[in-house]
Amino acid sequence: MDMEITSKRLYLRRRDFLKLGAGATLLGSAAAMARKATHGPKLPGAKPNPKYLADGEKPTPFDDVTSYNNFYELGTDKGDPSANAAALQTRPWTVEVTGEVGKPKKWDLDEILKTFPAEERVYRMRCVEGWSMVIPWDGFPLGDLLKKAEPTSRAKYVAFESAVQPGMPGVKGYAGIPFPYLEGLRLDEAMHPLALLAVGLYGEALPNQDGAPIRLVVPWKYGFKSAKSIVRISLRETQPTTTWNQYGGGVEYGFYANVNPEVDHPRWSQAKERRIGELLRRKTLPFNGYPEVASLYAGMDLRKFY
Repeated sequence: MDMEITSKRLYLRRRDFLKLGAGATLLGSAAAMARKATHGPKLPGAKPNPKYLADGEKPTPFDDVTSYNNFYELGTDKGDPSANAAALQTRPWTVEVTGEVGKPKKWDLDEILKTFPAEERVYRMRCVEGWSMVIPWDGFPLGDLLKKAEPTSRAKYVAFESAVQPGMPGVKGYAGIPFPYLEGLRLDEAMHPLALLAVGLYGEALPNQDGAPIRLVVPWKYGFKSAKSIVRISLRETQPTTTWNQYGGGVEYGFYANVNPEVDHPRWSQAKERRIGELLRRKTLPFNGYPEVASLYAGMDLRKFY
């Protein structure tokens, strides 16, 4: 989820930081001000895949990746997910695959980990808010899991549902969005080799604040498309409802949400981004630097599907 709500505490920090000099921003130092992350258990056997190295870009430090997050179920400030990480219970965990499939199944997480060996892929991540990271994810292609389910000829879309647990502070109503969190892709997008189900990062089991124990990563789309803590995957004949597409009547957050520097958000430019850990902004790349997905949208007006 990638919509940022500025709290009073964050606002006051921003105001103080701006006093330090023209052109400086609080967001450029937000990761440094965030809580330091606790390292978790190692994820055995996740070997780097040299095909996915984000063009050699320097990965964002582990502490920043795990302490500057959007995860509304755990709170709306960037530091809330790490502070409230213990509220998410990740064992036992199942992922149900259902809908337009020949072999519906409820997968136990440990069975998923044994059936689909994880590999390391370094991906760029671009938030719709205008900030970005480079993250070494550990996971496997989403398409591998979908193939096991044997999609029927009627399957055209894939819907994702995230967990809702009583202990999650954000689901009590103050986050301002309905739960469970819902996202979706077209089936051909979901089957693209870049679409990943991540179970770890930096060689460690996925931290709770980053969407443990299993999450979606779609690197050519804005980050809110990559659903966290997935409990259900449903193949559909028609386009599924998504959480942010409902927000504001779908005016701000379209279903496709492909990274497109030429299409501004209604309230800010998308031409540039702020890489976490850097003060200066850099140009945003079309499809977040993954042109191999462009053929999925041949003949579409991408200005309508930001």
